[in-house]
Amino acid sequence: MAPVAVPTSPVAAPVEALKAAVGALNLGVEATDLSVYGQFDNTPATGTEFRSVPTKADARPNLTIKEVLADDAKLKALGRLVSERGVVFFRDAEITPDEQKVLVDKLGKFGGKPADSTLHIHPLTLPGSVHGDEISIISNEYVFDGKFKRDDKTVIQRVRGAQQWHSDITFENLPSDYASLVIRTLPEVGGDTLWASAYEAYDRLSAPTQKYLEGLTAVHKGQFFVDLAAKLGVEVRENRGSPQNIGQDLQTVHPVIRTNPVTGWKGLFVNRGFTKRIVELSQSESDALLEFLFDHVAANHDIQVRFRWEANSLAIWDNRSSFHAATQDVDNVTREGTRSVSIGEKPYFDPNSKSRRADLAAKKAA
Repeated sequence: MAPVAVPTSPVAAPVEALKAAVGALNLGVEATDLSVYGQFDNTPATGTEFRSVPTKADARPNLTIKEVLADDAKLKALGRLVSERGVVFFRDAEITPDEQKVLVDKLGKFGGKPADSTLHIHPLTLPGSVHGDEISIISNEYVFDGKFKRDDKTVIQRVRGAQQWHSDITFENLPSDYASLVIRTLPEVGGDTLWASAYEAYDRLSAPTQKYLEGLTAVHKGQFFVDLAAKLGVEVRENRGSPQNIGQDLQTVHPVIRTNPVTGWKGLFVNRGFTKRIVELSQSESDALLEFLFDHVAANHDIQVRFRWEANSLAIWDNRSSFHAATQDVDNVTREGTRSVSIGEKPYFDPNSKSRRADLAAKKAA
């Protein structure tokens, strides 16, 4: 069966043109060295956490998010670290929602995002939100706005954990680069968040599979949000952080393997939350391949990190090169926080880019 055309798909720009557009906004600041501050890697593949206090084993001074926000050199270095490690954590962060917006916007600018890429306005964030359009409320009580109440809180109604994995807003023509989250109303226990490395997901595939996937593109669609808006009879928001993020269908096409412009590394760029079909394949072929790739992310614990939230904990991640999933294990207790999402560049695959493992091995050998 011939591949089915996707009429709403944007015309793919040449890779070199996409690459050239990235970096135009780089503010020309030299990054500082963050290795002088107390920190540790959560796992070999992903996650780095900055210590809140020195320890006997690590006497380096602690780094606060306030210090980072006040120093562009530290901000640029932090963006690089987030892109390399996928997700970075701070404890005792003491950051306001407005500061979250400044944080991810500056990280994106130092990473060279397009000048007209700002902060995302979620399709279901209705006008008049308490923290403004550019902060999404993450809650187990409702979906992004109080009008979209949730009714799936019992243990029988819980969605299986493997179904939760996604990267933020990949249904947009220009999706997210950096995002941050603070859980401000905490359950006593539970509600952890997991992240997985898209770099490591790519590296764990065989070479023939990697090569095959590098020639494919996939349809991403925010069908859940479209359906919720239709149920309430409202339109989804327009101009969602970029002039290119418009339209009511919340659908676009992206490469299956994506190059992160900050690191130059290849990563798997499909997710169960939003990826619906591989364009170049028949429906049955696409379904089988996507199911394998979704399971590849969810089932491999060695590419994942699990983070337990505490008061004032802050997570910052690169949506281009990571997946995440909340743990739905909280009954009748509110779990709620504030998320800020920066809009990045149009996703592209650079055939000259490298895998994370190959690049790190080459640098170590040099």
